Amino acid sequence: MGVSKFLISRALNMVLVLFATIFITIAIVGPTMDTILKRSIEIEVKASILQSKEVMIAFKDPKDLENYIQLQVRNAIESLGLNEPWYSPRRLWTVIWKLITLDLGQSYYLRSYSGSGNVREIILEALPRTILLFTTATILNSIIGILLGVIIARKSGSIIDKFASTFAVVSNSFPLWWVGMIMIIIFAYTFKLFPARATPLIPPSDPNYPLALIHHMILPLITLILIGFGGWTYVVRNIMIGVLQEDYITVAVAKGTPERKILYGHALRSAAPPIITMIALSSSGSLGGAIITEAVFDWPGIGRLYWNAVSVLDIPVIIGLTYITTIVFLISVFIADILYSVFDPRVKVG
Repeated sequence: MGVSKFLISRALNMVLVLFATIFITIAIVGPTMDTILKRSIEIEVKASILQSKEVMIAFKDPKDLENYIQLQVRNAIESLGLNEPWYSPRRLWTVIWKLITLDLGQSYYLRSYSGSGNVREIILEALPRTILLFTTATILNSIIGILLGVIIARKSGSIIDKFASTFAVVSNSFPLWWVGMIMIIIFAYTFKLFPARATPLIPPSDPNYPLALIHHMILPLITLILIGFGGWTYVVRNIMIGVLQEDYITVAVAKGTPERKILYGHALRSAAPPIITMIALSSSGSLGGAIITEAVFDWPGIGRLYWNAVSVLDIPVIIGLTYITTIVFLISVFIADILYSVFDPRVKVG
């Protein structure tokens, strides 16, 4: 199979995964969504009719008025297709088509900083902040982990190696929310170096907002690095130890090739494909941990938005967030597949 056919095949698989995710999400929240929508329509229609003086005067009998209200409610429900079950083909196709066109509807309760209730605007307002925090953390963790991993791999079995391996296990054992709370207590309340709340107090329209956002990002960023770089170091160390035992490395050493060139020119290049895969998957996978991190530090990203949406059961926002985060994850995996074949010519597509 050629590279182009492979990429097309992977793209089709990802589309199937995306639709499967959408269907599962709709299946989980569908019945609840219908109940909430019907109740909201009933409240809106009833309030609209009761506020109309002309309608109130036209109906002398309360029973006739109630029948008229119920008729209008049924008409409104049928016009939206809510008289059919959520799994009916027409309704499923309507929801899927709206998601494809990024028509994510209106939020029930949540609003953007500009006051908009459009789900797409709310998500696109929060998404860059999450990408900023977690992409920065992933890049720094990978750089620190790769450098330390290469250094430690040279000294396999030494005291430094044992210490680094122990630190990696210990640092990855602590829950992020616990470490985050400790960091807030120490650096926000004790030494007062950073703000405890990661959301800037000034509005996004303020020219100083970007600098304020970066300042508020430092504490959650340090926390993510503190619990993340040890694992990176340990994984890179294990990959490099395996590569350094290859025959071509032994030949390079025997030829008198400088150690620095062997490590960074030969060994690290051979170890690049799995490391690049780790970076791509970590960048997208970290979005899954955004809920806990952003809830602890009150970071204004999609994690906190997810938390708020689940708290008030804002179904359109929940579905929209699931759709967007799934797309980001699939794109990251697709990029990882491409980079894997670029950095490792030994990989044969087939």
